[in-house]
Amino acid sequence: MRLAELSERSGVSLATIKYYLRQGLLAPGSRVSATTAEYDESHVRRLRLIRALLQVGGLPVATARKVLGHVDDASLGRTIRMGAALWELPHGPDPDDDGKDEATAAARVEVDRLLEKLGWGTVREIGELSPAHRSLVVAVATLRRLGYAWDSELMAPYAELMHQAAVRDLDFVETHPSEEEKVETAVAAAILFRPVLEALHRLAQEEESARRYGL
Repeated sequence: MRLAELSERSGVSLATIKYYLRQGLLAPGSRVSATTAEYDESHVRRLRLIRALLQVGGLPVATARKVLGHVDDASLGRTIRMGAALWELPHGPDPDDDGKDEATAAARVEVDRLLEKLGWGTVREIGELSPAHRSLVVAVATLRRLGYAWDSELMAPYAELMHQAAVRDLDFVETHPSEEEKVETAVAAAILFRPVLEALHRLAQEEESARRYGL
């Protein structure tokens, strides 16, 4: 398809597509002449992902470029490829590392106990190299400072539910045929599914509250 058709198919204006091309977010089409290029379905998919990163995820162009660079790195295995792309997405603040904060130290202990209890050996080994691990430590430390002594016992059932969600996520990723599509889908889902999961959690709480306590 030509650029005009790509714009029509994707719902992205010609000017915006040209901007994405200049910024290196979208791969150039296949040249058919000095002034004309052909585009295909991979460009339509990539435009959807770019819009998810920039418009929904709110990523700066430079960060989106890094994410897409990992998505396109076929030299990596699937787990590393997806992980590298997802680690570039925005995360919360890092834990206090001065060694003096008792809440942070206690949170690290509880997170490690949780991972050991669950048998999550890989993420335990990776530890705070993972932004998600660091975010969990910060969250647990904050709860402890506020007087909510969350520990591994309290977190374990939630973690098991999240594991079921992760299974569903990767089952969905597996429905896509190519390696590139699988990684693209994992990254898009990390951004687009979060508000869905948060809304479902709230609705479930409302429903359970009504069942237990009435209206």
